Amino acid sequence: MPRLPPYMAELEQECSVSLRQLMVNEGLIPSPEDDKKRRSVIHMLQRIVVRWIKIVAWKRRLPQHHINATNATIIPYGSYGLGVHGSESDIDALCIGPFFATITEDFFIDLHDLLKSRAEVSEVHCVKDAKVPLIRFKFDGILVDLPYAQLRVLSIPNMVDVLNPFFLRDIDDTSWRSLSGLFQSLLRCVKLWAKRRGVYGNLNGFLGGVHMAILAAFVCGYNPNATLSSLVASFFSTFAYWQWPTPVVLLRDAYAATGSPPGLMPIQLPCGGRQYCNSNVTRSTYCKIMSEFHRGHHLTKGYLKHGFNWNSLFEPYPYATTYAWFVKIHLSASNEEDLSDWVGWVKSRFRSLLIKIEEVFGLCDPNPTEHLEACEKQPNIVYYWGLHLRTVNVSDIESVETDFLKNVNNSGSFQGSVGGIQLSVVQTSQLPKNVECDTSNRNKRVTRTCWRVRDDNHCKDKPVYSRHLPGYVVGYEKINDRDAESTDVKC
Repeated sequence: MPRLPPYMAELEQECSVSLRQLMVNEGLIPSPEDDKKRRSVIHMLQRIVVRWIKIVAWKRRLPQHHINATNATIIPYGSYGLGVHGSESDIDALCIGPFFATITEDFFIDLHDLLKSRAEVSEVHCVKDAKVPLIRFKFDGILVDLPYAQLRVLSIPNMVDVLNPFFLRDIDDTSWRSLSGLFQSLLRCVKLWAKRRGVYGNLNGFLGGVHMAILAAFVCGYNPNATLSSLVASFFSTFAYWQWPTPVVLLRDAYAATGSPPGLMPIQLPCGGRQYCNSNVTRSTYCKIMSEFHRGHHLTKGYLKHGFNWNSLFEPYPYATTYAWFVKIHLSASNEEDLSDWVGWVKSRFRSLLIKIEEVFGLCDPNPTEHLEACEKQPNIVYYWGLHLRTVNVSDIESVETDFLKNVNNSGSFQGSVGGIQLSVVQTSQLPKNVECDTSNRNKRVTRTCWRVRDDNHCKDKPVYSRHLPGYVVGYEKINDRDAESTDVKC
């Protein structure tokens, strides 16, 4: 990158300071107290899994010297492992155990029971039917996703390096530390952008965390001396005009790909030869992602001009004013625990639903925001996916529902209680009363795009949290003044 004149360098620094302040305001940078709490959670989990593996070794009647020597460990990964977690982020941590500890019996039964017996642990669920089976729970109020890996050894070192994220080489330690800090800041920014603009989440056909991390690393690798503000601008200028399906490759000389790369937006993993991130991108979501890349480029190309405001980049996507029609997806179950398992199972099949909707209705925007119909007796979660058509044959949704039900019922062995699925097509005017995309008065600690009931002189807003994702605000309940003291919503 060419050296900038002094006045331009000052502008760059001012823009970067402004962007970092926005990150602080949005709660993207956790407080020292929050970081300390998360480190404590990891430390306590480490002690728990060591105790667990000793118990398993004793149950397997291993010799005492083997029991003394055996060990298991916890390895943080995901946003926390990369150091880009926010104050509301969960913790992704991999439990690694030795050869004699099985996932079906020892992990999902013994470790599950051990966790459930702890006072600090609540809402423990075994997610066995996911592509990556895991135990999900809250530890001191922090959501933890804990998958399991079994190695063919007796003992796992506490500092085992099985998830080495090194994707840049041949730079000195000082440059690496500097670049790592900029990479973390860039990744925080682009993840916030993706969530606000509705292009984040692999299950809904968009970009997941690993995709965003590799794209951010790619930009950092080609701009090693850039400021944060110029990296953000470079991110959008790079991918707004990327010639997909040309793959994004970090270590081009290390792993020569053969054949055609998979998917519409192939992104190669840096840790294995010719392996790509699994992506659910479809024709619809590809168009949405590219549209947002171009919007981001249009907004950030003038970031050094007077009066530029970073907030415009992160404005929530205006679903309610963009689409005239929506596919309504209503999921329900008999209780909240069953709903958690049922929603997770159905969401893992969302790509097939999206493809079917594309066949019948054309382009579709799968808004990942959760809603609930509070007037219903059964626990429920509702999604509204935007349709690009101005006129829709409402009856066509029946064939989509029939096809999706077959997919959900035939694509695996769901072991929980089967819930309900109802698909319908509604107009914008039929959305829940006074619902709009929230663009003001947001809780700054909530980084997810959320829908809310518009406040007025006669109503108060009560936040509603996801029934299966603790801490996830899914909307607001309208409560009349006379009922404000009650927790019931009057229908």
